[in-house]
Amino acid sequence: MKHFSSLLLFFFLASAVYARQNQQNQQTSGQDKDLQQILQILSSDAAKKYVGPIVSGFGSDLNGGWFHRAPSASVFGFDLEFGVVAMGTLFNDENKRFSSSGIFQFDSSQANYLISSVNDPNYNSLPPAQKEQVRRDLINQIRGKDFSVDISGPTVIGDERDSMKIKFQGGQFTVNTPGGPQTINVPSTNVTLPVTGLLGDKKILGKNMVPLATPQLSIGTIFGTQVTLRYLPEVEISSEMGKVKYFGFGLQHNPAVWFGGELPIDISASFFTQKLETGSVFEAKTTAFGVNASKRLGWGFLNLTPYVGYMVESSTLTFTYDYMLDTVHSTHLPLG
Repeated sequence: MKHFSSLLLFFFLASAVYARQNQQNQQTSGQDKDLQQILQILSSDAAKKYVGPIVSGFGSDLNGGWFHRAPSASVFGFDLEFGVVAMGTLFNDENKRFSSSGIFQFDSSQANYLISSVNDPNYNSLPPAQKEQVRRDLINQIRGKDFSVDISGPTVIGDERDSMKIKFQGGQFTVNTPGGPQTINVPSTNVTLPVTGLLGDKKILGKNMVPLATPQLSIGTIFGTQVTLRYLPEVEISSEMGKVKYFGFGLQHNPAVWFGGELPIDISASFFTQKLETGSVFEAKTTAFGVNASKRLGWGFLNLTPYVGYMVESSTLTFTYDYMLDTVHSTHLPLG
């Protein structure tokens, strides 16, 4: 039996609207930062919070849509199904901002900004030349070190007019002066980063969404086994997120084939795995396995196939980027 399905034509229309809207918004605002450029400004804790909405939604979305029935218990049969599976991560307003604490490393310019608010008598009483030397010493003590900070601002799906803020809790630093060691108090200060939301005004059907669609081909059956393939060549879904490359495959096996196939319903054990890459920044790997059952009701093309399934899913998402801290430090964030 041969099945062909064409799914969700509206998705492509929506994607075209999304891409067009994205292009117009960039032409209007002049903003050309992409995800990799933004992550380069953020150390690990801030980066995790920033990309959090993508992490929470991608795993379950990618594992969806693999099957809608169990294969028949046929030793040899021809069953070909081709379609397009559409997936989208939907986000609520509460996913657009975050407020948390974490570790942050300030670069030289940020350290210099923190020192500009110093109003310590030991510092203010220094001659200009000595004050400059102490300022450089303080920058070296702050730059690239781990500090506990408060972090708040937009996530990747937040408002493009909103900015991320890092609250430095303040601290005391000992510096050497001609008169001996001196303790300088650097007060609590907020540092505003050039990090805004990327996808806050990108909507499809009135919802914030990161869309993805992939062709899916299912071929069966040989000894009750059906193979499913997904493949998407490298394609740009948005200029902010970059190019996407995607591949996955799965197997469904109906064990009833070994017992004459005399069951009132079709059942199968299933396994699916896939990998999605977004440029050199984002990689998602997912697996799912479980059981499902279905029953075809009707004849020919006039049929209905209700199905149920139970799947155990897992996903691993990794962001890899270079954190630009005057000199390059490679940062590898496994998220899942």
